[in-house]
Amino acid sequence: MLERIHLAIVLEVERQGSLTAAAGVLCLTQSALSHSMKKLEQQLGTAVWLRDGRGLRLTQAGQHLLGVARRVLPQLERAEQRLRQYAAGERGTLRIGMECHPCYQWLLKVVSPYLAAWPDVDVDVKQKFQFGGIGALFAYEIDLLVTPDPLYKAGLHFEPVFDYEQVLVVARAHPLAATPYVKPRQLADQVLITYPVEPERLDVFSQFLLPAGIAPRRHKTIETTDIMLQMVASGRGVAALPRWLVREYAPQLDLVPVRLGARGIAKQIHLGARRADLEADGAGSDYLRAFIAQARQLPATAPVV
Repeated sequence: MLERIHLAIVLEVERQGSLTAAAGVLCLTQSALSHSMKKLEQQLGTAVWLRDGRGLRLTQAGQHLLGVARRVLPQLERAEQRLRQYAAGERGTLRIGMECHPCYQWLLKVVSPYLAAWPDVDVDVKQKFQFGGIGALFAYEIDLLVTPDPLYKAGLHFEPVFDYEQVLVVARAHPLAATPYVKPRQLADQVLITYPVEPERLDVFSQFLLPAGIAPRRHKTIETTDIMLQMVASGRGVAALPRWLVREYAPQLDLVPVRLGARGIAKQIHLGARRADLEADGAGSDYLRAFIAQARQLPATAPVV
């Protein structure tokens, strides 16, 4: 019946666009690949593909198989990798996805003591999952997600690890630097610098500007925190970032954090993981739980809030 090779074939045909190309990737002959799938279709009593000109089009059954392949194959690969690590006497690799651009500096503070405490665990940080981390968790592409905006789904657990305030960052010579807090209309004539993320996913827009019906004079995006703050320090614009991050850069760049609104914008950093991984027994779960515990201890030992 259904075997791993069938899932791999469906996935590779979708990726490569043809049976011939998929056969090459899987180190099979095209005839062997075709025979394997034809036999599966006979056993299941339904077609996986239909001919569409010179190409193939997945049937409803084929689409279902493709979805299963995308979910199951990464889990099998992860299980095999973990078992090989056990066989070699290793504990494994903790793969962390980032949905928080400025949190990388915070993460370094957690990773350093964690690596010292867990010398047989490697840490791999994957920033390509910014604002797509939930899918990466479900697909077993990462083990832990760093996010300020948890999306609660069945099978996932999000642990708040520290509180912080989102503030406006301005140069010390900027007119807004002396104000106790900034109002939305005061940004109407400002150049607002943000990370390259959809505005509705940015707190300065969703919780501050958009509810007031205000837009900045210009919205400019920059990928790296260092360059963004250099631009702010040189008077090229303002930015919205965590207060703890501004405090770290302020002495070198002469920056000032200003509260966004009279009440400010309160946020939390969460660490998300698959609930089954946290509840399971064994080497994979203990170092995952240990990382979360280390992250929760950080604010008490290193002031970042």
